[in-house]
Amino acid sequence: MRNPHLVTLTATTFVTWTGQRITAVALPLVALDQTGDAWTTGLVGGFAGLPLLTSGWWGRRLRGHLVSGRALAAVLAVQVLGLVLVPVAAATIGVGAVVLCATGLVTGATSALLSPAQRALTADLAELPGNGPGVGAKALAWQDLAHRASMIFAPALGAWLLVAWGAEPLLWWEAAAVGLAAAAMLTVPAVRASDGRAASPAEPVGTGPGLDELDQREERVRPERVDQRDEGGRREPEGRREEQAPDLRSVLRGEPELGVGLALAGVGGVTWFAFALGLALLGVELDRPGELIAAGMAGYGAATVGVSFVVPLVVHRVPRIPAIVASWVVFGLAYLALPAAAPDLLAVGVVSAVGGLAMPFGIAALNALIVERTTGAARRTAFTAETVLHAGGASLGLLAGGALIGAFGAGPVLVVTGGFQVLACVAAVIWLRARRSPTRVSSPVSANDLAA
Repeated sequence: MRNPHLVTLTATTFVTWTGQRITAVALPLVALDQTGDAWTTGLVGGFAGLPLLTSGWWGRRLRGHLVSGRALAAVLAVQVLGLVLVPVAAATIGVGAVVLCATGLVTGATSALLSPAQRALTADLAELPGNGPGVGAKALAWQDLAHRASMIFAPALGAWLLVAWGAEPLLWWEAAAVGLAAAAMLTVPAVRASDGRAASPAEPVGTGPGLDELDQREERVRPERVDQRDEGGRREPEGRREEQAPDLRSVLRGEPELGVGLALAGVGGVTWFAFALGLALLGVELDRPGELIAAGMAGYGAATVGVSFVVPLVVHRVPRIPAIVASWVVFGLAYLALPAAAPDLLAVGVVSAVGGLAMPFGIAALNALIVERTTGAARRTAFTAETVLHAGGASLGLLAGGALIGAFGAGPVLVVTGGFQVLACVAAVIWLRARRSPTRVSSPVSANDLAA
């Protein structure tokens, strides 16, 4: 990426995700040391999920203001305050359940706002004159790589730093790193809410060669710009429409492919517990505690990170809907195969790696679909929906997953969830084919990709 602002956004993604994974190592130990109660170790993570699940409601008005680096820097500053609550309390009044819950709520709320807003701002900046086609999809693919790379090394780094520094100093250093990320974010320019373009005095006012065709394509694939009317049936002014945060239903109107992509992300999030908890408990059932989940996570993580280096280079050639559907089908088939692969650690690692190979392509395709089909406030709504459905679905799945595995066993639950994921993909393809209309204008990301 040559655009320095896109590089800044990717770097802050890497810093914040690395910090979150290090926090996941340090905070439970601080909670246990300060309270002496094991049940308090999960309070931060549990309460962090509450703002995420409800962010579509409470964050709707705020999303319209998160259109600049300065606004995102303010969100990061609030996140720093949430992070320092624990070390400050440990040095003064002591860490209790209230402090842990408050930390979880603050960091969860800022993360729920930051992730979709950062992706939307990335897409908006990529549409500036001077950037080539597909820059937004490539930049989001690089950010996904930063996210996945942190998954590999950050927990181990956190464990090493925990031994070298201790938990409380580690939290202080993490807060300082997020503070630096906030300072760097201040350099990213604002984006006008009216058209999703960065507000820059150097931006040309006239229409350059080829922009007329781009505007015509945007009007075809972004129906929310022409469908919104006031109570009297009159078309609203452009500025007024963009100030109103649209709900997800209006964003998805006339966009079945986007709806399918978001729905499958939600299904994948809900069924994630079968992999995360299922392998762990299957190892206990087979008298190999900790070994199966370690092999599975290592295989999955290595495969996704390796592929993520390739995805930004080819994302412009990836057919959107086939990549989304194929990624969840492959991962569902991996769920089906894991009980048969166990207890062989190599087989479990290989099956998990195969399941993870297609995942970066599917996520990149969904992000590209959002970039290409939405703009402005609608784009922020779509990215928020992606975050809530996938991450929130994962939280709900983990809440119920333990009870399901306890009742039916890890192997059967892996098979059922894998089958459900595959059936959901099949149903999505059938529904899209039924919805496909011969009068719809063809585009590189239309449902016609199903025939690819």
